[in-house]
Amino acid sequence: MAEIRVPELAESITEGTIAQWLKQPGDYVEKGEYIVELETDKVNVEVISEEAGTITELQAAEGDTVEVGQVIAVVAAGGSPSAPAAKEEAPAQQTAPKAEEKEVQPEPAQPQEEAGSRTVASPAARKHAREKGIDLSAVKTADPLGRVRVQDVDAHQNTPATSQKAPQQAVPQKAASAPKAQDNSKPVERERMSRRRQTIAKRLVEVQQTAAMLTTFNEIDMTNIMDLRKRKKDKFFDDHDVRLGFMSFFTKAVVAGLKKYPYVNAEIDGDEVVLKKFYDIGVAVSTDDGLVVPVVRDCDRKNFSEIEGSIMEMALKARDNKLALADLQGGSFTITNGGVFGSLLSTPILNGSQVGILGMHTIQKRPVAIGDNVEIRPMMYVALSYDHRIIDGKEAVSFLKMVKELIENPEDLLLEG
Repeated sequence: MAEIRVPELAESITEGTIAQWLKQPGDYVEKGEYIVELETDKVNVEVISEEAGTITELQAAEGDTVEVGQVIAVVAAGGSPSAPAAKEEAPAQQTAPKAEEKEVQPEPAQPQEEAGSRTVASPAARKHAREKGIDLSAVKTADPLGRVRVQDVDAHQNTPATSQKAPQQAVPQKAASAPKAQDNSKPVERERMSRRRQTIAKRLVEVQQTAAMLTTFNEIDMTNIMDLRKRKKDKFFDDHDVRLGFMSFFTKAVVAGLKKYPYVNAEIDGDEVVLKKFYDIGVAVSTDDGLVVPVVRDCDRKNFSEIEGSIMEMALKARDNKLALADLQGGSFTITNGGVFGSLLSTPILNGSQVGILGMHTIQKRPVAIGDNVEIRPMMYVALSYDHRIIDGKEAVSFLKMVKELIENPEDLLLEG
């Protein structure tokens, strides 16, 4: 007998959720073959079997939370790919937790597929269907191989046929005070929070409770940088095969600011301040599963095209759910751009143990006093949230002012970079 345990995932990850079992009791597995997909707060990982044999027992069901080191399956020696062992008690053992789960949880039971007729689907589609309460076997797909994708799940949800499940998900609204009769009939829909969303919520609250967070604001005249980008973008693309965006300019400006104000590139460790002598900048990326912050390494050593290329690569990996744990660890400062969604002004929340985060916003034409005249200029509000425990207001304001001046005079970035 060999026990399959949840492996060490990363220093900051202690548990995960069973996203889907790739093997079922009675299935034969080779040594090194993937048997289960785990969803963590950062990425999805697949766990392999360390021994060849037949799976005799699954000790956790899909949707269960499991901890590092916990036994989740048992593999017995013997069997073969052509002659799998008979499935006896294992299915009952697998489904038993499901029955208990229904008794204690208000959410509707998640649809399960029969082991012998498992629908072929991408991990993202399987997870999406589970969160929406949709039976994958009922989803139609245009894929010639029959593989269900995320868009197929969305299309299925929007068809009239799926509206039949609405009464099952409708739950009477409960209120602390005496409810009115008409309020009890209001339909609501309950969705289980994904592990990533749970962790995002937990960490944002922790940051606000443990850091003395404060935000300072400024505004940037984007005229010069927009003119420069307009003049150089075509040649830049021809030379480097990547588009010239604003993120590389802001990243370079941030690095210059961090070099001059090193405490903005630090973190608190107990009663010590750790000053980081590297410039690994996290870039917030929004995905269907929530916000992730992949890290662009050594931004002080990269040129504009390398930074733009790294940001594009990380964004594509994030949206395709292909980020590795290493892509998300070790950042020293974060940049987030709410302007891509039209945000005019916001107060970004610090990312983990970092003490600074820069928030970019939408570019909006506004009347601005230029000398004694009023001109219409493309303006952007920027925000710096910082940990006031180690950064004073003067340092924070000066850092943000330096970023502003470098963006307004982008040629200076060549000297600072």
